[in-house]
Amino acid sequence: MRHSDIVAIVMLKAPALAPLLLVPLLHAEIRYLPSPKLWHLSAANVSYVFGVNNENQLQQVYWGPRLWRDADLTPPHTGLPWASFDTPGMTTPEEYPAWGGGRHLETCLKLTRADGVRDVILQYVTHSIQNGALTIHLKDKIDNIRVTLTYRISPTGILEKKAAVHNSTTQTITVESLQSGVWNLPLDSSYRLTTTFGRWAGEWQLEQEDVRPGQKILESRRGLTSHQANPWFMLDTGRASESHGRVWFGALAWSGNWRLTVEQSTHGQVRVTGGYNPFDLAWPLKPGESLESPSFYAGFTTHGFGEASRLLHRFTRDEILPNKRLRPVLYNSWEATTFHVTEEGQKALATIAAKLGVERFVMDDGWFGARNNDRAGLGDWTVNPKKFPRGLKPLIDHVHQLGMDFGLWVEPEMVNPDSGLYRAHPDWALHQAGRPRSEQRNQLMLNLARGDVKEYLFTVLDRLVTENDIQFLKWDANRNMTEPGWPEVPPADQKKLYIQYTRNLYEIIDRLRRKHPNLEIESCSGGGGRVDLGILRRTDQVWTSDNTDALDRLRIQEGFSYAYPTRVMMAWVTDVPNFNHRTTPLAFRFLTAMQGALGIGNNLNKMSAEDLDFSKRMIAWYKSVRATIQTGNLYRLASPRAGDFTANQYVSEDGKQSVVFGLLHAQHFGYPVPPLRLAGLDEKAVYRLHPLHPDKLELPTPELSGAWLMDHGLSFRLTGDYDATAVVLERLE
Repeated sequence: MRHSDIVAIVMLKAPALAPLLLVPLLHAEIRYLPSPKLWHLSAANVSYVFGVNNENQLQQVYWGPRLWRDADLTPPHTGLPWASFDTPGMTTPEEYPAWGGGRHLETCLKLTRADGVRDVILQYVTHSIQNGALTIHLKDKIDNIRVTLTYRISPTGILEKKAAVHNSTTQTITVESLQSGVWNLPLDSSYRLTTTFGRWAGEWQLEQEDVRPGQKILESRRGLTSHQANPWFMLDTGRASESHGRVWFGALAWSGNWRLTVEQSTHGQVRVTGGYNPFDLAWPLKPGESLESPSFYAGFTTHGFGEASRLLHRFTRDEILPNKRLRPVLYNSWEATTFHVTEEGQKALATIAAKLGVERFVMDDGWFGARNNDRAGLGDWTVNPKKFPRGLKPLIDHVHQLGMDFGLWVEPEMVNPDSGLYRAHPDWALHQAGRPRSEQRNQLMLNLARGDVKEYLFTVLDRLVTENDIQFLKWDANRNMTEPGWPEVPPADQKKLYIQYTRNLYEIIDRLRRKHPNLEIESCSGGGGRVDLGILRRTDQVWTSDNTDALDRLRIQEGFSYAYPTRVMMAWVTDVPNFNHRTTPLAFRFLTAMQGALGIGNNLNKMSAEDLDFSKRMIAWYKSVRATIQTGNLYRLASPRAGDFTANQYVSEDGKQSVVFGLLHAQHFGYPVPPLRLAGLDEKAVYRLHPLHPDKLELPTPELSGAWLMDHGLSFRLTGDYDATAVVLERLE
């Protein structure tokens, strides 16, 4: 490798990569090879190569295991046409195709000029590499419509693509589709797609299906990320498992309307295109204006779904999340008091919570305005004087004196028609002129695309945090968009609403965090309705689901873990029977919830002394392994989708500690749980085992080698229904 070829190197300290045993290199490179006109992005075990073809267009060349020999790479050439019906635009794996020139597959850019001309053919102009980023400038073949593409690669091999379209012409153009990029996969006839689907209280359900000719559309048209689908994917060649096989994966960093198009052409090419959802989108650009896409991230591994998840988890923890603090054990008062909050009632709950070892007390809905139920008060973010005649300070002081942070529930984007805000500003709610307004949960949605609404929400939230010593906001959003109108702007601008809404949401959170750097925020949308890498750049954790039934949670949490790290996944222990009218033991509930960021949602006033004591001991145990669970490497050893036993293992960053959870849903015919083979250990090391329940684990000796644990495994003595335990492994030096 010539020194002159190394134009960008991103370094990463060695200790941060120690648990990723499969990553041999500690830097990322972006190199330009002038002779074949190729860019080679490489890091860890991954290479991504694309270049300029004979038509002066960008064409992907390679994406897979890291390449070491530049001589293997040759200049790209456009594909051959197939008869007169498929032009080269249909057979060439283009890097950023625009709609025009005989391209009938999903394209990345579609627009209309003021004179009605819609054809766009992008060609390479120039590039630069600075500060670890590759920037490529494209221009339309005829007029001065320009596109800027930006690429980065992380030290763990995660690639980032985003695009911006610039109107350098003399007329207005209207952007109808702007995608962040397209990922072309190597030719193979057996790709399989892994995604999540669901609904409220049933999010994160894994779905695997073969990729067939045509398009599979994953999207949200709801204004938020949605419970129904998530902007994330994995693709394998149909032979991958949790620990073996080639897997390509990606995630879009956008919290509004999004779309991923998984497409197999009739020529066998599989591609994933992602960005803004073009549904109902029109963004006029006057001369000199630009529009930028969200970032689209993707990676590759030869070591199965588990390693794909671990790479994405590490990337999210290291490069997306706003801080590195471990998630504190949280108590939320909702299930204990619902809307009936009072100063004395919350103080009583806080006193009990502190005795259990809780570190953050959160008062939920009901503290503001005329909020005695869900029919009134949203939008009026002032303290209810009847419930808190002295304001929030006495309660907050009490919580702090107990050694806990104080947090508060808010739902800023919503408004009840029965509120002072709506009576003063009915035009602030999303609506289309002369059409009905659909209420959901007795509330409407504010048009956050409006500048005055944005400033109002920032002002009231800033005042709330400034006037009260608040460390945490649980930011909820309990409905999706309907009647997404914006009658105050010209008709040509009204379809800008979806993008501008999310931009303004991001701006409010960013400004709050800049002004209050110690403030932490949870993204909640009736559960997992707004989880993506865009909102995670700005928030510290997410509410995974409103469904806290421990058995359901095993599948919900498994699906979540394919895309997002344990550290951000809030998981509560709550009272039973709950969502499915199912009763599970307190230990089973704890051992389920402790596999994420632990929260307590029980009505502490009704818990027995025995259960309170048990909860205190479990919280203390969780704290002893929290760092490993929240920042370690996750190995999914037994899936709740595959049988009646779930097992997950977490290995700390330095490899010194591992925690294994085993949960039996139901026993049948007296059969024991088969030995569980562990993963991620050093086969030459010896580990001392510390069972949480010694009677539930069969141990020939308290010290075992990594080889034995991974090749023979652990034998759990779990019986009956909803039996569970855990074991901690400490590596002996």
